[in-house]
Amino acid sequence: MDSQIQQQRAIVAEHIRLENSHDWNGVNATFVQDERAHYDVVPLGTTFPGIEGVRNFYHAIATALPDLHIEVRSEYDVLGCSIREVVLTATQQGEFAGVKPLGNKIRIEMAAFYTFDAASGKLISERIYYDQASALTQMQGTKNSAVA
Repeated sequence: MDSQIQQQRAIVAEHIRLENSHDWNGVNATFVQDERAHYDVVPLGTTFPGIEGVRNFYHAIATALPDLHIEVRSEYDVLGCSIREVVLTATQQGEFAGVKPLGNKIRIEMAAFYTFDAASGKLISERIYYDQASALTQMQGTKNSAVA
């Protein structure tokens, strides 16, 4: 396997490990520390620009989903980009995307695309895709929720 792809796989694995241990400073440190960094939540049409935007995104996640856990289901890598299919589970304890918390458990299948700075090997971006309607249904606790 190409050494750059091995490096990408290692940084993504560390990034997700830090997310699961709720080490938000460590998660932020996996990104380049400048204006190139960004976090994109595609279903919401929202970009969190720059390293401050990334920090703000993770602060919102830490508040809304304090017991966040990510399970990697599959991994794909090409030079400059790594993709992970994951299952995110959590209990909503804070507002997220304008939805007030009801303490509901959520389970979201998600695809995350990571891009990298070739010089440092750090993340430039994370871009997530998921079914927003299912996430809202679960957060609101409406009938037919996907959480068992």
